[in-house]
Amino acid sequence: MESYDVVIVGLGPTGGTLANLLALNGLSVLILEREKSIYNLPRAVHFDDEVMRVFESIGISKSLSRNIIINKGTKFVNAQNEVVLDWPRPRSITDNGWYPSYRFHQPNLERLLRRRLNDFKKVSIRRSTQVVKIMNSDSHVETTIEDKKTNKIYLIKSSYVVGCDGAGSITREEMGHKLENLGFTQKWAVVDLVLKKDKKELADRTIQYANSERPATYCRNVGKRRRWEFAIHDHENETEILSDKYIWNFLKPWLLPHEAELERKTIYTFQSAIAKRWRAGRVFIVGDAAHLMPPFMGQGMCSGIRDASNLAWKINLCLKNNHNEKLLDTYQSERFSNVEEYIQTTMRMGEFVNDIGASKITSNIVKGPDGAMSMKSIQPKLGSGLGVNSDKNRGKVFPQLVMKNGNKLDLSFTGLPVLLLAEELKDINVTSKIKCFYESQIPGLSKVLRNYKAKAVIVRPDRFVLETCSSINELNDFVKNKLNELNIL
Repeated sequence: MESYDVVIVGLGPTGGTLANLLALNGLSVLILEREKSIYNLPRAVHFDDEVMRVFESIGISKSLSRNIIINKGTKFVNAQNEVVLDWPRPRSITDNGWYPSYRFHQPNLERLLRRRLNDFKKVSIRRSTQVVKIMNSDSHVETTIEDKKTNKIYLIKSSYVVGCDGAGSITREEMGHKLENLGFTQKWAVVDLVLKKDKKELADRTIQYANSERPATYCRNVGKRRRWEFAIHDHENETEILSDKYIWNFLKPWLLPHEAELERKTIYTFQSAIAKRWRAGRVFIVGDAAHLMPPFMGQGMCSGIRDASNLAWKINLCLKNNHNEKLLDTYQSERFSNVEEYIQTTMRMGEFVNDIGASKITSNIVKGPDGAMSMKSIQPKLGSGLGVNSDKNRGKVFPQLVMKNGNKLDLSFTGLPVLLLAEELKDINVTSKIKCFYESQIPGLSKVLRNYKAKAVIVRPDRFVLETCSSINELNDFVKNKLNELNIL
């Protein structure tokens, strides 16, 4: 029987990211993918700065940057083409060290993730492979798989199994869990095109056409790619909707048939749903297997990448320092409320697009001097889990800092937290097991410590604040009691 540290089911962006994060820590990983090759047409088209930071930690951000564009934001317009709400994405670097929003072509990302996996000798990929059964036990998981080419059956043993296998997740089914609908279900047609000529009159950003008769979305994607999405009413015939005649008639206000080539046309059911449980013993679900949201905020794939980043370092510690129930339980407790806030906000955005003013999307909407309404992006913290909930900084993303030697602090992260200290604590030995850095080594650290009102910050491997301490006594207590209790050190 073959044996691995982790079996990952599904090699989309979420599965590919998780596999790379685990492989960086030297773990043996088997990836099971039911398709024989990458689906070479557009699907997900957006990710944000937090996700780009994860890609940077994997080592693909430089290559990825050659084939992405910075997203300028979204405007919501009514039936009279008047702007009723603006959601700008400023062209400035955020605390994560990247621009707030990007557009990309999913096949390009998947190729880069797979190419990076080729660098790790302990990673194996089985394509055209279907999961048949998953058997959980206290000490390991046994996964029965079928090679769809040969119809041969194999049994794989692993310490953990993670399902990154989408909305129809076999992993979730084997766990005995279901997605529960949160209230938004609507069919939309999605049409991807490649321009044959420049169309400068097309918006260089996303436009949400908000009206109750035919809500629609326009996306300015990478290169000459453009996307339109529009809602389908219950009484309409889906075959007719997807006919070239119907699509070109819909696109007539923006494009004529000789100006672009239809690359992809399909119908999606946009829905909001979440599984109540993301873990059963040593089996986990992440991404679309655990939650679904409409695409209005472009946060579906992003949420899956965040799941992977949260889970990867915890599994790594459990493999290095023994299985830890408390640590693994924090995966769902931290991610659930975060992703639920994105889902709820996306649902309200969908309601707004369907009927202007039907819902206030977020509390981050303000009226400018000219009367125009503008919205800021939400940044939900992690839910309760690791660290002390009374610490107001716990669960926030820690900023990307540049060290005095010119290297990014992120390059110093391994599978353990990093300890950042005020200069006055330099001669105090707290722990020799994790890396420590001081104000003199990181020019921007002093400002961060002042903002946190802290003398020390413990930052997790996924770049979230684990704990801030205002004194050496607080720090010693946290290291001695909390970190050891969770078997982190």
